[in-house]
Amino acid sequence: MKDEPAVPGVDVPRLAAWLAEALPGSGPVTAVDLIAGGRSNLTYRVALGDGRDVVLRRPPLGHVLPTAHDMAREYRVMAALGAASGVPVPAMLAFCADAGVIGATFYVMDFVAGRVLRTEADAADLAPAQAGALGDRLADALAEIHTVDPERAGLADFGRPAGYLERQLRRWGQQWERSRDAVRAAGADRDLPGFDRLVARLGERLPPDAPGRLVHGDFRLDNALARLEPEPAIAAVVDWEMSTLGDPLSDLGLTLVYWTEAGDAERLPVGATVTAAPGFPTRREFAARYAAATGADLSGLDYYVAFACFKLAAILEGIHARFLQNATVGAGFDLVGAAVPLLLDRAHRVLDSGSAW
Repeated sequence: MKDEPAVPGVDVPRLAAWLAEALPGSGPVTAVDLIAGGRSNLTYRVALGDGRDVVLRRPPLGHVLPTAHDMAREYRVMAALGAASGVPVPAMLAFCADAGVIGATFYVMDFVAGRVLRTEADAADLAPAQAGALGDRLADALAEIHTVDPERAGLADFGRPAGYLERQLRRWGQQWERSRDAVRAAGADRDLPGFDRLVARLGERLPPDAPGRLVHGDFRLDNALARLEPEPAIAAVVDWEMSTLGDPLSDLGLTLVYWTEAGDAERLPVGATVTAAPGFPTRREFAARYAAATGADLSGLDYYVAFACFKLAAILEGIHARFLQNATVGAGFDLVGAAVPLLLDRAHRVLDSGSAW
C-alpha cells in the first residue's frame, strides 16, 4: 500500500505486521477500505496478498461511552455461535488485545458475501415475493438467536439476566447524561425533557424478569447480510457489540422500532427504510412470525417498543455528541441528532395507546 492515503482509525503498516503473524501466509495488505453505513464501531474491508478479503472491526473514534464497544465480547459471542448454533455469523479469525497496534483493540473475521439492504432503492431489483421471504428469514434468524442455549454455547456467564431491564434503564440513563454533557461541551444544548419523563414511565412499568436468553442488542435488517440466490436468506448477522444475556423481547421491540412501513409518516435517519418496499412483512406480521417460532407472549409488547425507543435515543445522542466533536468517520452523521426527539415522542405515544403498532 505504498503512497496510499491514510485510513482513519487504522495504522496500516502496524496492522500489516500484526496480520503477518496472526494469519500466517496471508501475504501483504493490499487495500483497506472503510465500509460505509456504520454508526458506532468502525468496520473495514482488508484485502490480503493471498487473494482473501477479511473484515476488521474496531471501536469508534472520539466520545466513547463506558462499557460500550467491547471488542472482546463481540468476538467471543460470534466465535461461540459459529461453533455451537445455527445462527449465521462470520467465522472469527483473530483478536488483538493490544491497543498499540492500530490505536484500539480490534478483531478480524472472514468476509461474507452478501448485500446490506438499507434503502428502498436497494430493493429495486427485489420481487415482492423475495422481499417477503427475506423478511421472514430475518424473523427466523432472531428466533434462532433467542433459542440458543447459553450454557451449551459456552455463554452462560455472558450476562446477568436477573434485573436486566432495570439495569438497562439505569445504564442508558447514565449514558444519556454523559452524552448530554459531551453535547454541551461541544457548544450545543438541547431541551429534551421527554427523556426524563420517559425514564420515569418505564421504571413504573418494569415487567418481571424473563428467562435469560442471548440478545443481539441491535437487531435489524441492515445489521445482516442478505442473499437472494438461490433463494432469499440471511447470510450473516453482524454488529454484535451490544449482545448479552437478557430479555429477548427487548430485541424484538428494537427491531420493530427500526422497521419502516410504506405508510409511516415519520422515518428515522438510521436503520433500514428498505422494509417499506413492496412485499416486506409489516411490523405486526414480523412479530407474529417470531412469536410462532418461539412461543413468545406478545401481550406486553408495547412496553418493549417504548423501551427500545428510549435505548435508541440514548445511543443516538452519544453518536450525535461524537459528530459535534468531529470524531465520526463516514456519511450521514449530521442526521442522527434529529432522530432523538422523534424517538422520545414515539415512545410516549406507544405507552399512551398501549399498542406496539
